[in-house]
Amino acid sequence: MKSPSNIMRQSSLTKLGSMINTAVNKRAGNGDIQWCFSQVKGTLEDDVTEADIISCVEFNHDGDLLATGDKGGRVVIFQRDPISKNSIPRRGEYNVYSTFQSHEPEFDYLKSLEIEEKINKIRWLKRKNPAHFLLSTNDKTIKLWKVSERDKRVEGYNTKEENGTIRDPACITALRVPTIKPMELMVEASPRRIFANAHTYHINSISVNSDQETYLSADDLRINLWHLEITDQSFNIVDIKPTNMEELTEVITAAEFHPAECNVLVYSSSKGTIRLCDMRSAALCDQHSKLFEEPEDPTNRSFFSEIISSISDVKLSNSGRYMISRDYLSVKVWDLQMETKPIECYPVHEYLRSKLCSLYENDCIFDKFECCWSGTDSAIMTGSYNNFFRVFDRTTKRDLTLEAARDIAKPKTLLKPRKVCTGGKRKKDEISVDCLDFNKKILHTAWHPSENVVAVAATNNLFLFQDKL
Repeated sequence: MKSPSNIMRQSSLTKLGSMINTAVNKRAGNGDIQWCFSQVKGTLEDDVTEADIISCVEFNHDGDLLATGDKGGRVVIFQRDPISKNSIPRRGEYNVYSTFQSHEPEFDYLKSLEIEEKINKIRWLKRKNPAHFLLSTNDKTIKLWKVSERDKRVEGYNTKEENGTIRDPACITALRVPTIKPMELMVEASPRRIFANAHTYHINSISVNSDQETYLSADDLRINLWHLEITDQSFNIVDIKPTNMEELTEVITAAEFHPAECNVLVYSSSKGTIRLCDMRSAALCDQHSKLFEEPEDPTNRSFFSEIISSISDVKLSNSGRYMISRDYLSVKVWDLQMETKPIECYPVHEYLRSKLCSLYENDCIFDKFECCWSGTDSAIMTGSYNNFFRVFDRTTKRDLTLEAARDIAKPKTLLKPRKVCTGGKRKKDEISVDCLDFNKKILHTAWHPSENVVAVAATNNLFLFQDKL
């Protein structure tokens, strides 16, 4: 028979073990993460101009840099604060590192079309040297940018003065040895390559291949493959343009390379399908290797069925085994080994199903929400209206509705889960579906590759949240 002291010891050990497990699970994203406010960047809402609206958000591969693009064609890069990174517990705080004008407005005289400067996508390349490289694109032109630091300058040139003017050779009487002097740190962004004139329609996606030598760009009807060193030619690998445009039934909405297999890519369509292509089977990937499609439930069929089934974003998991697709009302998780139906489906804002008519009238039904994976693939995040964003835990199957609002803008303030009620009676902390602000929408989100730090773009503000350890 066990003595009471042994039982108590065993009980306390069990408790300690469960506490450790809970902490580990919470860190890994397997338990219920408690989110707290970290930072907000951007102007107050009264000063919002169209150009300030954030149009894309992207962490680099180690999460030390975070880039945003806006409708004014600017790219702002934030750098992780070294103190916040090494503090215990860690904090997810970022400071402005570099700001540059990536794209300017253009005019296509042949088609009498204005080309907006708005940045549609940013993608980082893996770091190979002290400099950072990223791709940014508007509707027509992709640019490769080099972002580098300079904290030293050369003085004592023989052929030019310190201000850069060329010296008269007749005045040079002695040979000087140039010296390197320290200077204030300067971050320079310079365009290294410009990839233009390859897309007839608006570019909606760019994705860097795992070989770090090639990348793809996709528009409504075609996907092109580029080499990072070659700007004047690209290979058309997918072309769904029909001979007669009146026969057009779908458009490409998003495309992405597999994170590990350089020959595999996926692209989604406005028909709610995802096609997986293998570039080893043919140079032109019009014949897909796999087609992921969920059969439609005839009981849910309505006038809006086709619009809400259009996939606005597709993302492969970090492991490469799964992918998520975002349509208007839900996020679906697919196993690459199973084409017939998704293995998980999470409703994002099912309460809007009864509001589809008014959402169609105000064009909100055409909003393109993005989605993203956590670093461990155990959770998914996507946006909604009223500055709400949703986090789904794949392990516990629990979900959270959180709000990106300035009234909680104090570091370490815990985020209260929000609830939307559809019935007549409303509880204290709930908000009625009729009170939602459809002008405040979170379309762009990003999750740190190795920590529970998330970036959420709410109109012109960038919110950073982290887990409460």
